[in-house]
Amino acid sequence: MTATRTVELEGHIIDSGMMQRCFGIVMDMGGAFEVEEFTVGRHKDEESYARMRVIADDEEDLRSILHELHQNGANLSNPVDATLNPAPADKVVPLGFYSTTNHPTQVRYEGEWLQVEDVEMDCAIVVDPDERHAYTKVLNAIREDDLVVTGEAGIRVQPPERPRDGSGPFGFMQGGVSAERPSESLISQIADALVETKENGGNVLAVVGPALIHAGGGDELARLVSEGYVDAISAGNGFAVHDIERGLYGTSLGMDIETLEHPRKGHKHHIYTISEVIRAGGIEAAVDDGLIQSGVMYECVENDVPYVLAGSIRDDGPLPDTITDTVAAQNAIREQAHDADMVLMLATLLHSVAVGNCLPSTTRVVCVDINPATVTQLLDRGSSQAIGMVTDIGTFVPMLAEKILEES
Repeated sequence: MTATRTVELEGHIIDSGMMQRCFGIVMDMGGAFEVEEFTVGRHKDEESYARMRVIADDEEDLRSILHELHQNGANLSNPVDATLNPAPADKVVPLGFYSTTNHPTQVRYEGEWLQVEDVEMDCAIVVDPDERHAYTKVLNAIREDDLVVTGEAGIRVQPPERPRDGSGPFGFMQGGVSAERPSESLISQIADALVETKENGGNVLAVVGPALIHAGGGDELARLVSEGYVDAISAGNGFAVHDIERGLYGTSLGMDIETLEHPRKGHKHHIYTISEVIRAGGIEAAVDDGLIQSGVMYECVENDVPYVLAGSIRDDGPLPDTITDTVAAQNAIREQAHDADMVLMLATLLHSVAVGNCLPSTTRVVCVDINPATVTQLLDRGSSQAIGMVTDIGTFVPMLAEKILEES
């Protein structure tokens, strides 16, 4: 005995490949489908619509197929209200809870579609019936009796669309990962997108690794901060130490940035730097005391640009400003990510993935690294909206700053 359900796809489902993906999912998972209605948008600004009946051998197989279809934007016809179950204890979700994607999501409650706030992947959805709003919560933030969405009924997911004319929220950002694109023209497009984001009142978050300082891009990033083109910095202890060491000693991890030589005792400069900042009472105090007089962290303090330094087990020191509590660091990163309209991920794998996990798929993301595996892993983790550029970060940041500041 077979099991069937009807799903709908709408929007730019042909240009974005959504329809093809959904057909492939059904067949790859051993099911079958029948297209009951198909309306093709015949102009670039017209959307398409498809309704198809999905057929599987039994209810369990059908549920598996529908789950995958749902993640790709296919929604059930004749929706019902979402199922809500109370959390049995703090940090404990009901069995069968709905785990979110990073796509815009709606929940049907008492016949009304509620937009889910603060969407990010791998969270639970909690509905507040008194305020009639829905929002995501990470598992460690769940509290007993929170009304948590379970199952997939009454949930509507809307992956970002890629219209044929390249318009929409991503514009040029449709190329995946490549080391072969013309770097200068792509950097120009990224600069235009960043300037447009700022002109529209948006926020730009820079996620940066210590390699940026080591490769000689620190001065230009500091200029972008001072000129108001970067609204927040997300990094680790190492980035801040390299940046401050550069200002104090002219070195990064003991290497002279200008001559590429290793001065005597240069390998101790980073730990001397940490010691001096601790002695001053932190980065802001060190700026106020005149110890730190240049660099990215200096410009952040001078221009009230917030920064999050998330610690790790590898950190020397660490600096007093580094958040060593993992959950506290995650929450600080999450707050930055939710405020961002465009994110530059610059030469850091772990921080890029961490921030990427917190971003909705509607946020513009540019990931730059000399290692293509960094960008590939980011996309594989679910940040499919990211555009990847494989190049030297010490070349990218100066070129980006030059193009942005030329236009201002």
